[in-house]
Amino acid sequence: MSLIHTTTGRRFLQFTAGLVAASGLAWAAASHGGDKSVDVKVDKTPVAAANTPLGPSYAPIVKRVAPSVVKVLVTERAHEMQQRNLPQFFDDPQLRRFFGIPDDGSGDGSSRRGAAPEAPVEQGLGSGVIVSPDGYILTNNHVVNGADTIKVSLNDGRELNAKVVGTDPDTDLAVVKVDAKNLPAITFADSDKAEVGDHVLAVGNPFGIGETVTSGMVSGLGRATMGLEYEDFIQTDAAINPGNSGGALVDAEGRLLGVNTAILSRTGGFQGIGFAIPSNLAHSVMEQLVSNGRVVRGYLGVDVQDVTPELADQFKVGNNKGALVAAVVDGSPAAEAGIRSGDVIKSFDGAPVVDSRRLKLAVAEVAPGTKVKTEVMRDGKDVDLTIAIAARPSDKEMAQNGGRMGRYRGNRGGREQGSAANDTGTLNGVGVADLDAQARQEFDVPAEVHGALITEVDPNSAAAAAGLQPGDVIEEINHQAVHSGDDAVKLTENPPSRKTLLRLWNQTGNHYVVVDETGSSSNAHNQG
Repeated sequence: MSLIHTTTGRRFLQFTAGLVAASGLAWAAASHGGDKSVDVKVDKTPVAAANTPLGPSYAPIVKRVAPSVVKVLVTERAHEMQQRNLPQFFDDPQLRRFFGIPDDGSGDGSSRRGAAPEAPVEQGLGSGVIVSPDGYILTNNHVVNGADTIKVSLNDGRELNAKVVGTDPDTDLAVVKVDAKNLPAITFADSDKAEVGDHVLAVGNPFGIGETVTSGMVSGLGRATMGLEYEDFIQTDAAINPGNSGGALVDAEGRLLGVNTAILSRTGGFQGIGFAIPSNLAHSVMEQLVSNGRVVRGYLGVDVQDVTPELADQFKVGNNKGALVAAVVDGSPAAEAGIRSGDVIKSFDGAPVVDSRRLKLAVAEVAPGTKVKTEVMRDGKDVDLTIAIAARPSDKEMAQNGGRMGRYRGNRGGREQGSAANDTGTLNGVGVADLDAQARQEFDVPAEVHGALITEVDPNSAAAAAGLQPGDVIEEINHQAVHSGDDAVKLTENPPSRKTLLRLWNQTGNHYVVVDETGSSSNAHNQG
């Protein structure tokens, strides 16, 4: 089983704290009146051409970069560490034992929040990057989150106390400050100019053995590997290990290209795939944390998804580019501008939209109050709109307004069920029922969601291959609204096509899916 691990060297839950963080974008402090900023060096010139000799050694680059990378040592009360929320994959008892997370005695390897600590205080370590001569240091949120004390060890042997200036869990970034002057600040590269194949070095403090440098290349760009809301990682094969979190990924010129954050591994150790937060993202988030103590992101108010070939055919889109709008939040900037579910956003602020992830990043980058021109495709025709971007609500505010909760994966028990199809219909193997008060309570379905509840799905059906599960709510079938189980049955009887377009709601939000029953039952498993 492949697992994402953050690369902090703490023994307990600090390994996991950054796993639920999401990458997002922000604008520089100067654009919104902040009274503080960080005087950083930025070099936007491209990296040297591939045929330029790098010389017999990386030593000149390392000598220039090494003084800018620090060791971050933290202490935290063990009971506080054990009470943190854990990502779902830490239900695996073997993974818990690997990270030293105590068992609760149940035999399944689980740990109750608030269990008695094995030790009163735990120490952990990570890395950081000096970004200004007056003591601002960039690191990961999961390195310093919840720490009681933070100490920074400089390359010249000094150990200084540090305080947290601001943290941003949505990007797993944090800024800390030490009281010092004339520190060797790193120069930032323009990460937008990075290319796959560029030489890179990873600098940090793995396992606490001391500053270590590894080499590799940029293996991929724009990675979204953790299933989070905002992700835009640089992938590298330069070795990254526990303790490297918050350290520097630098280019062949010795400029900061990214902040090392996580690895993809089956063992917990490095296996050739590491991830770093791009320097442009880190720079903009840092500016807001220093200026305002928090990061404010742009907000559109839509659920969007990628345009697959099957969806492109259903929505009359000429190619697979763009972001399909699955739902629009009432009263949101998108709703006020006239965006509808079923629209495909083709361009945003003058730039083509490649997919839903890049649209989310672009929206987050826009300052609230900015009016942005947007082009959507609706029923095969282009529509131009102007959207006044708002500030993204907090997670608490979104939860209070019908936000998303943990996905329900249970069984519906003995409630009466009906089939969504007959021998001549579609959605074979899908059971449906009315979405009554009992069903809403049982499946945590908000009052504003309407449709037919899926009660069962034949695991050998095309619907299962397309991802339908019990607890999903069918809101539309082939662009027709569904209000009850009977509606779902009628709309799947004698269909004009064996391909059925559904708009679904579940605990992750709204999305469209195509159930393709044109092939045999054996082929159906390859759909979706």
